[in-house]
Amino acid sequence: MKAMRLEVQSPAELEPLQLKNLPKPNPGPGQLRLRVRACGVCRTDLHTIEGDIQPPSLPITPGHQVVAIVDALGEEAEARWQIGDRVGVPWLHQACRECEYCLRGEENLCPLARFTGFHVNGGFAEYMLARSDYVMPLPANLPDHQMAPLLCAGIVGYRSLRKSDLAPGERLGLFGFGASAHLAIQVAHHWGCEVYVFTRAEIHRQHARDLGAAWVGGAEESVPHLLDRAVIFAPAGYLVPHALEKVRPAGTVAINAIHTSPIPEMPYSILYGERTLRSVAHATYQDGLEFLSLAAKIPVRASVQTYPLEEAGRALLDLKNSRINGEAVLDISIPPIRPV
Repeated sequence: MKAMRLEVQSPAELEPLQLKNLPKPNPGPGQLRLRVRACGVCRTDLHTIEGDIQPPSLPITPGHQVVAIVDALGEEAEARWQIGDRVGVPWLHQACRECEYCLRGEENLCPLARFTGFHVNGGFAEYMLARSDYVMPLPANLPDHQMAPLLCAGIVGYRSLRKSDLAPGERLGLFGFGASAHLAIQVAHHWGCEVYVFTRAEIHRQHARDLGAAWVGGAEESVPHLLDRAVIFAPAGYLVPHALEKVRPAGTVAINAIHTSPIPEMPYSILYGERTLRSVAHATYQDGLEFLSLAAKIPVRASVQTYPLEEAGRALLDLKNSRINGEAVLDISIPPIRPV
């Protein structure tokens, strides 16, 4: 099989990604071997490749928004899966299910949690392994390329809306308008919310308008009305005081970032008034089930730009330079091998 492997972290034009020919992996107990059809390209992949976050070991195959077909079953794999089933692989690969966080339904905070494309090889490949109890059933009405962004950008965006305390009919601000925000705005509109979008690139501003944003501008600009809630999607700490300034007393700002630049010193007055500032860390398996069901119902439509597997580096570079509306998706559709 072919795989794009990260062997050395570096921010230099994403050169560390190397196309390799590797043996197909064999599933162990409780595992599935998956034939990958599509894999979304996430900013977390970019953070991993550039060294902002450190995987436990290298080399590693990135990619954690995977749409795939079950190709082989390991011993003790869950009986609900059969060869040929279409499944989704999210960021959360596995949690311990025994710690205080897991027992509270917060396995996203499990200290022993392992993540796809970070602790274990991910979906920038033709085949991969996944835990049979952590892959997700996928709605039939969303095709592969539309489905892939929902498995991280969509799920964590949904969790971010919930962690922002957003209620139906409230006014929401989205800071940054990339893969996750362009899906979150569709959920917010489904809940009857008015959405303000803060982003720099004109292509993203127009994308927000096309998706029904009530107001679009820069983070430094004043707004006609205070926000009830805000979610920061861009990995830029300087946005935090801008967001707090625009949120009403008792409002909430949620930061959806696994890594961000430092938050600057700011006056207490913009946090005062019982405003809440919180981070969003990963997502739970239940978040995924809830969001995918909701996405099929709305239905949520991802804006995607596709790339072949071999051009994963170009996709990441386009992401880094804000040249993508929505999300980049690697097309890894290969024909199944038919027995002779």
